[in-house]
Amino acid sequence: MAVFYETKNFVVESREKPLVPREAGGHIRIRIKDETITDRTKLEPKVAIELMRLSMIVGEAFEKAMNIRGIKVIKINYQDMGNWAWKDGIKPYLHYHIFGRVMGSKDQPFPDSVFLPDRKTGFYDNFAPVTEEDNKEIAKQIEIISAEPKYQLDVWGLD
Repeated sequence: MAVFYETKNFVVESREKPLVPREAGGHIRIRIKDETITDRTKLEPKVAIELMRLSMIVGEAFEKAMNIRGIKVIKINYQDMGNWAWKDGIKPYLHYHIFGRVMGSKDQPFPDSVFLPDRKTGFYDNFAPVTEEDNKEIAKQIEIISAEPKYQLDVWGLD
């Protein structure tokens, strides 16, 4: 995993073993720094607001950056899961998967839902992750988008 953006309570990272390959739109994740928090119901109100704001900014940035990088993302999907941790006998922690979606993908066809079989099936084995250059462009777009008036901290009660 490559962390490429951080806030007070969260990190944004790319996935070495993505659930959606780069050419199908890509896969990044927002995870909480405090891994004792298992799901959104455990968040303090200000942290929940921070997460919603961040997810909106990251979603916009991801779509814009991937299009700049030549991947024609037309839709972003957000998923809050954490189920697979139970298979490994570990406690899950709050994280959101963010998937870019493109038309014409054979591995993760849009507009179908993202297909998520168990990792042991080998389905994801040849899925290419987003690149370091993609991460840099996503981080750049996060900075630009977070400066927009609608995302100012005082608008969200986070100042």
